[in-house]
Amino acid sequence: MLVRIVKMRFREKEISTFLSDFENVKDNIRHFSGCQFLELYRDQDDPCIFFTYSYWDNTEALNNYRHSDLFKGVWAKTKPLFSDKPEAWSVDKLHSLL
Repeated sequence: MLVRIVKMRFREKEISTFLSDFENVKDNIRHFSGCQFLELYRDQDDPCIFFTYSYWDNTEALNNYRHSDLFKGVWAKTKPLFSDKPEAWSVDKLHSLL
């Protein structure tokens, strides 16, 4: 399993647009083939910073999403809202304690 973490900083005036757009696409992203889990987080100290946290079957599944029409549409709407370059990490989960 691959865990994908994406950090995004938005212009303050664009946050409501981002949240509305995310609400409209979150189920499509979550049910994209190979996606097992999706969450959205907001930083407690800086309300302009958000993170997506998702689980993917493998790198191929993530890349299939990243090359899909769904991602291209999401990215086209989201990218102009940023106030800073997004950062992304693909990591392997080593331990999970509940």
